[in-house]
Amino acid sequence: MTYTFTSHNKQTTRELGVFLAKFLVPGDVLTLTGDLGAGKTTLTQGLAHGLKITDRVISPTFNIMKCYFKAEKPLFHIDAYRLEDANKDIGLEEFIGTEGIAVIEWPMYIKEFLPQEVLKINLVHAGGDERIITISGDNAHYDEIVGQVRGAF
Repeated sequence: MTYTFTSHNKQTTRELGVFLAKFLVPGDVLTLTGDLGAGKTTLTQGLAHGLKITDRVISPTFNIMKCYFKAEKPLFHIDAYRLEDANKDIGLEEFIGTEGIAVIEWPMYIKEFLPQEVLKINLVHAGGDERIITISGDNAHYDEIVGQVRGAF
């Protein structure tokens, strides 16, 4: 199932993340695609808030991954942007699809580590603070989440 809507501001993009947190379970994998500045980290900040993470959530671009264990469910925030042409043998597979929720920015650079079934979220900058957000699921669990988002946004 696929659903597309327009977020008119950063707050709505964050609220999407907070909303998603209610439906995610350990082992879930979310892939976030979109150009630089499209709102991937903003959405992840909302997700972290929804998971009761009190640490400051910033893009892990230079770290590649940030782990948040003090949460309702652990969150593994991966930014694979710098792995396009790099050695990818850094242990990411130990975190993706395991006991936490993995949020992966720039997933196309680590396709070999992704499970077949993920919740895909694409953000497109539409001018100003507006973003066109498309969310799609690859299984019944993710389709249910997409349906919940459709009813709320």
